Amino acid sequence: MSHAGKLTAARSLLTAALGAGVCYCLYRVLAARSKKCGSGAGLRDRVAGMTVTAGGRGSPVQSENFPKCAGNLEAHHLESLLQLLSGSSDSSAVEQILVTLCNSAAFSVNHDIIRNLDGLHIIGGFLSHPDLKIKAGALNALNNLSMNLQNQEQIQAFINEVLKNITESALNSEVQLAGLRLLINMSVTNNYHEKMVDYIPNLLHVLDGGNDTTKIHVLKVLVNLSANPLMSVPLLAAKAPSALICLFDSSNTRDVLIRALTFSANLSENLGREQQCAGQARYKEDSLYAVLFEDPAALQRNLAPLLLFPDTEIKEQVKRCISAVRSKNS
Repeated sequence: MSHAGKLTAARSLLTAALGAGVCYCLYRVLAARSKKCGSGAGLRDRVAGMTVTAGGRGSPVQSENFPKCAGNLEAHHLESLLQLLSGSSDSSAVEQILVTLCNSAAFSVNHDIIRNLDGLHIIGGFLSHPDLKIKAGALNALNNLSMNLQNQEQIQAFINEVLKNITESALNSEVQLAGLRLLINMSVTNNYHEKMVDYIPNLLHVLDGGNDTTKIHVLKVLVNLSANPLMSVPLLAAKAPSALICLFDSSNTRDVLIRALTFSANLSENLGREQQCAGQARYKEDSLYAVLFEDPAALQRNLAPLLLFPDTEIKEQVKRCISAVRSKNS
């Protein structure tokens, strides 16, 4: 088959698969479940597999030779898409292929197939692409693929690039949110936390300036990190905006409050353990420790109004945080 013929066949496969967004109601249910938030230091946030749709570029190409749902793509279909992706200079085609691979990766059966085809490295190569839609598409595809622990072992090589995209992209942009979604999954286990240490101050800056959606995404990462006691010192020592204390204001949404409180309670409990084991580390005046814990009385004054908040889980996290602060200072 000529190059033009291969390109036409691959585009037919691509367009057929792109029309499959309706196939993923199951993953919408999973995404809704992921919004539920537990309590306690063991809380870990994960992003469920997501489905995305292309931006409508180009005209549909009808083909009876390819499956109509991305979930039905077989290994040779995925191999064709990855070959086209690695060799294409057409930004529109690259964007659509990444959308299709993202949708395919919402099905766990495709995780190993894509990894074994070197798909993770091919997709990861687009994290530095100048086109923001392509960059977001690569992040979204890797996010779905990161639901597999073996895939995470390869994706961890891109964590630094992901963090650069999060901190250097426009605030609240799709690239930033896509990067944060991937980082949430990569921080569910403790395996790759150390790779994120240098960017903690940047994440705190994004947390301070972001909208509610961005705040929730950043807090999910920080809650996952704070559930690891070994991360307490890097978190507490990180340079932090003083305005972060406003996260405990009752005007914030429940999703922001519950994660801010859990993050604070995790850190406070870890700080207490640190003091018992090796004495308290010295923290700078612009550190997160100074913002949250240097004045325990002020923190308790900020938290006390939340005891009147009409939400049992909020109250439980407030009590947990206050108890940890009092125990630390007793």
